[in-house]
Amino acid sequence: MFGLGMQEILVIALIILLLFGGKKIPELMRGLGKGVKSFKDGMNEVTSPEDKKEETAPKKDE
Repeated sequence: MFGLGMQEILVIALIILLLFGGKKIPELMRGLGKGVKSFKDGMNEVTSPEDKKEETAPKKDE
């Protein structure tokens, strides 16, 4: 993993904990999760103009 050992990861985690505090980290992760979810939802809603024309066009009975 990027050439990082276990000690380096622990030092980075300790620095992050000291900077943000124990209460802010869950809030940051929750915000990140919501952002990723809304991005995925937005990607699923994207359709090409041709698809929109087919969906909105009334169906003709033969």
